[in-house]
Amino acid sequence: MGTPNTEEVHLRHVEKDVLIPKLMREKAKERCADKVQAFSHCCKETGLLMAFKCQEENSALKECLTLHYKDPAFFEECKKQYIQEKLEFERTGIPAKNRKQKLPTSM
Repeated sequence: MGTPNTEEVHLRHVEKDVLIPKLMREKAKERCADKVQAFSHCCKETGLLMAFKCQEENSALKECLTLHYKDPAFFEECKKQYIQEKLEFERTGIPAKNRKQKLPTSM
């Protein structure tokens, strides 16, 4: 029995509409890191006036994130990553976030 490729895996509604978009948001924030940092810095500097003083940074951040959210190729990239992580979890029983941790060298 071979390993199914990412094209053969059936995805549930919650995976397509919730889990993959969640992964997209996380990855988009990484790709827009400079804009996230600029907006965060502006908010810290201005405090309660951030709604008025950080409009430019907020607009740039929203534009960057929206660009990724609407990109079908980005969705497919995230879908493929999600499926690979799902298949690896089914194979090992170890969630992706725990797999990234280093194992102790001695027991």
